Amino acid sequence: MDLRHGFDPDPLLRYGNGIEEKTHLSTTRNSRLASRFVTHFSVPLPGLRRPITVPLPIPPALWSYIVIKLGRKRASWLVWGVLLTLGWFLLWGIRKWENRSKWNDGNSGEEPTLVYGREDLRRIWQWEIDSGHYPSIRPIPYEIRMAVQPFNPAVQPIKYQRSSPLAHSTSAARHQGPSTIGVGSRREYLNITVQGPNLAYPPRVPPGSVADLDMLYEHCAFDTGKYVRDCLEVLRVGAGLDNGRHARRGNTDHWNYIFREAPMSSREPPPKRKPLTIKQQKLIKQGGSDAGLWSRETLEAPLTNLSRPIPPTPHADIKTACDPNYPRIFHMFWAGPFNDKPYAAMLSYLFTQNLGLHLDKPDSKVCRPQFWMWINPGPAAAVPNPNAVGDMFRDLSNNPWASPFLHPRFKDVIQFKMWNTTEQLDSIPELKDEWRAWKDNLFNSGGTKFKVAAEKDKKPEPKSQSGSALGSHPANATASAQDPEPTVDEIVNRLGSSSSDSYDKLTVVLSDMVRFVLCHRYGGIYLDADTVLLRDWEELWGWKGAFAYRWSWHQDYNTAVLKLNKRSALGTFLFRTAFRNQFDFHPMTISQYTRHSFLDNLLIRLPDALFDSAWLNQEGYQREKPPFPFFTNFTHFFAPPPADAAPPLMLGYDGFFKGAYSYHYHNNWWVAFDEARNFPDLGPHFKKGEIRARMRLKVEAAAEAELNKRLGPNHKKASQEKKRPAAKGPSRIPDATAEDLRQFELEDQDIQYDNRDLSWSAVVKRTFEAYIRGERPNMYGEWLKW
Repeated sequence: MDLRHGFDPDPLLRYGNGIEEKTHLSTTRNSRLASRFVTHFSVPLPGLRRPITVPLPIPPALWSYIVIKLGRKRASWLVWGVLLTLGWFLLWGIRKWENRSKWNDGNSGEEPTLVYGREDLRRIWQWEIDSGHYPSIRPIPYEIRMAVQPFNPAVQPIKYQRSSPLAHSTSAARHQGPSTIGVGSRREYLNITVQGPNLAYPPRVPPGSVADLDMLYEHCAFDTGKYVRDCLEVLRVGAGLDNGRHARRGNTDHWNYIFREAPMSSREPPPKRKPLTIKQQKLIKQGGSDAGLWSRETLEAPLTNLSRPIPPTPHADIKTACDPNYPRIFHMFWAGPFNDKPYAAMLSYLFTQNLGLHLDKPDSKVCRPQFWMWINPGPAAAVPNPNAVGDMFRDLSNNPWASPFLHPRFKDVIQFKMWNTTEQLDSIPELKDEWRAWKDNLFNSGGTKFKVAAEKDKKPEPKSQSGSALGSHPANATASAQDPEPTVDEIVNRLGSSSSDSYDKLTVVLSDMVRFVLCHRYGGIYLDADTVLLRDWEELWGWKGAFAYRWSWHQDYNTAVLKLNKRSALGTFLFRTAFRNQFDFHPMTISQYTRHSFLDNLLIRLPDALFDSAWLNQEGYQREKPPFPFFTNFTHFFAPPPADAAPPLMLGYDGFFKGAYSYHYHNNWWVAFDEARNFPDLGPHFKKGEIRARMRLKVEAAAEAELNKRLGPNHKKASQEKKRPAAKGPSRIPDATAEDLRQFELEDQDIQYDNRDLSWSAVVKRTFEAYIRGERPNMYGEWLKW
């Protein structure tokens, strides 16, 4: 019969035997299993008296048609062959999807960046763990295929570890990987409080202390629902910064996140290895395969030339105050006229860090950090002239914002160094033989490339331009019309950011690379120049891993603060990966490098509450429970709304994000820290520079008044709309007369010359300056001794 018309074939041909017919008829009458799309088959099995019934998704009409055409035996073989083939393809697809999902989580729309195989990724993990650079209980990602749990000399034995959800963290996209086995020194968590009647200032963290960043992550991570306000309280209480203001009556010992390590002599012997399980043996066999990794087509040569790891040594066993393997250097990079921004950053360093400036001789038990200010004397793409170093120091000594830091009192804790791109890249072993292949495309930021002329086509920066970069603040940088719309050449030759319309993007792109070069070559911590330190970083130096912090609510890095160990395997990976990905060091691209390679736990992404407490509020998050002060815009640091302008004067420096390690005000290079006193106010030791800066302000004010008289008060806006070039001011700054000095003295004594409300930036700057003038101690109650 014709099946297309809905007629059944001969019922005798539908069933292979009477049992099949009875089974079908019984299920049709007594069960809902019967269907127009399911055929039941009887399958005899050895050992069973009755065959089992197997429903298969084959319409009965189709099965009858196949039987008529091919016969029952050939039809059965065909159906089972098709089913086995479909099953094989299904299993293959499931396994392929499982491998894909492990790297594709969060990578939608991204290109692969991985240039190393799984064996090299394991080498990097093992090297960092053996070097003590992984003082964390977070598990190793499953995708690394670490079959045997590594011994971790930076973590105490498990019986002493605090319970932490990080040790059991899992995600939908990743399997649970193995944890390391702690074989390090036992940790003693400190209860840091002020002793005795001196409650006015907080105590310093004891030398050699270490911050438990796993614990801070638990209290501060945005993705676990923690608030910045609550995080700052934990940071204050755990470091004793709530001196005289501790209002909690309950036990807060679980907020103690600072510890010291016991000597190596007290360590317990490592546990014996257990026999390998079947799962571990399987991982060892699969460990050489790169299946499931999202890699570029061509991989790097195997990492067989890594240096021998240096096991970590507890502070108690180090004979000197400083560990030579972990230099304490703050790096900062600056280009353009040296102004109040790097000035404030360096003052905050003097005000907060344990430098021993209150002593006649430094304490031999304290490791004093150093601050290295790296100066790029010309535009980012310029070739320094042969006399650049001498010009740089001459300009610094003539600059009122920079010259105070050349004082002999600070020579052991502050150094100015000149940045030279060629020399620095030649010092990086991973780049020195190949980086010139990208010399015309070194400026790549998140895929946006800035092409510059080849070195042979560029001329060294003339002495005059190099001098104007740092030194005597040329008058053409005074009040003037806005710059016209920039050309490509103007962007390449721009030096510094004088306004939001003339932003020095090329220097920002260069600084993305600079921070990794400096930390990999010298060790230490890199800070963006728009950063103000708010407390001592002793315990962060003690934590020997690498870290940056989170880009607001995104799962990406912000490298405005970057700690990277000297000549580490992680650094080697980052440089070779960046080289193979068009020399891109943008923080979001760095996030891709570590995410695609499953190394992101080696470069920990700390909560931004530690270094950038206003960022989430600025982007609209946690405004129902904000920290203090409450900024909805980064400009509020420089100009708070009138309704919120009282706290800076009422609370002062002590009320500014108390507990955070630093504050990042995100550019705003063209906004003065202190509008009413926009000059270095450091007292008699630096009076000469102060007068020079005030005379410059006087000349600028006269130039602005002249422009207003000739062009009207709205000349800046009109010039911007018409793209008129900047007006030039006087060629030199005159010496101060006796009348000028009397006027300056009057302005210092008469309150009417000051702003009625002061911004947070002005209060912060004036607090630092009062410490240098000797009018108050630093934040820890230590008075500067000259």
